Amino acid sequence: MTKLPLLLFTVCCLVGQILNISAAFAGEGPLFRHNGVTAHRGNSGVHPENTMPAFRSGVAVGADWIELDIFQTKDGQLVVTHDKTTQRIGDKTLDVANSTFEELKTVDVATDFRKRHQLSKEECPPQGMPLLEEVLKMIKQQHKTRVSIQPKADCVKEAVALVKRLNMEPWVGFNDGNLNYMSQVKQLAPTIPVFWDRGADTDLDADIKIAKQRGFEALILNYKGITPEKVQKIKAASLEPGAWTVNNPAVMKQLLKQGIERIYTDDPSLLLQLKSHHSD
Repeated sequence: MTKLPLLLFTVCCLVGQILNISAAFAGEGPLFRHNGVTAHRGNSGVHPENTMPAFRSGVAVGADWIELDIFQTKDGQLVVTHDKTTQRIGDKTLDVANSTFEELKTVDVATDFRKRHQLSKEECPPQGMPLLEEVLKMIKQQHKTRVSIQPKADCVKEAVALVKRLNMEPWVGFNDGNLNYMSQVKQLAPTIPVFWDRGADTDLDADIKIAKQRGFEALILNYKGITPEKVQKIKAASLEPGAWTVNNPAVMKQLLKQGIERIYTDDPSLLLQLKSHHSD
C-alpha cells in the first residue's frame, strides 16, 4: 500500500470513529443507557427531591434519565425546585421568582424529607437548592444517564441557552404538559428530545397529531388513564409511551405488561428490578 492510500485509509478510519462516538453521545449508540426508567426529581424516595444527592443517586442506581424542575430567580438564575415557594420542602418560606439565589441558598430544602422520614440532621444533612448549571455539569461527567428538564415557569429560552453554552445537547431532554414550552424547545433546539406530559383523560388522538407535528419524541400519560389500546396507538405513531409518576410495584408491573416503555418514579431501583424480572 502506497503512502497516499494508506493516509486516506487512516483518515477514513478516524472519521468513522468520530462519527460512531458522536452517535453514541446523541443517544444512538451504546454509551447512554436505554432502560425506560426516569428518576423523578432524582432518586427522591431515598434523598430529598431535586437535590444533588438525589441526582447523584439516580445516576448511581442506573436510571437512564433523571428528571428535575426549574424556575428562574429574581436575579436571573435557573434553580432546581418544583414549587413556586419553598414552603413545602424548606425551613422557611420564600417565593422563588421574587428571591435572589443568595436568598434561596439560605433555605434547607431537605427539611420536609427529614421530617417525613424521621431522620436526624446527621442522617439527612441540610441541602441547598442547586443551580441547573451545577446539575448539568455533574451529569456531563458521565455518559450513561441523561437529564430531563421540566420548566415550571417561562424560562425555556434561558434553559436551552445554558444547555448550548455547556455543549450538553446530547445529555438533555425536556418534559412538561405546557405545549407552548415544549414547542419552544423544538424551535430553539430541534435535536433535543421532548417528553410531552399528558393527563389521564387527555384526547389521545389529538395529542398524537400535535406531537407528530411538533416533532416530539414521547407522550407521557398520567398512569391512571393508561390502557393497552392507548399504548398501541402511541407506538403505532412511532412515539415512546410513558407513564407518570408511579411508585406502587403492582401498578408498575401492570404498566409494563401493557407495553409502557418509560415510567417516571421516585423509586428507580425498584422499577429497574421489576423491569429486569419482566424481561426474563
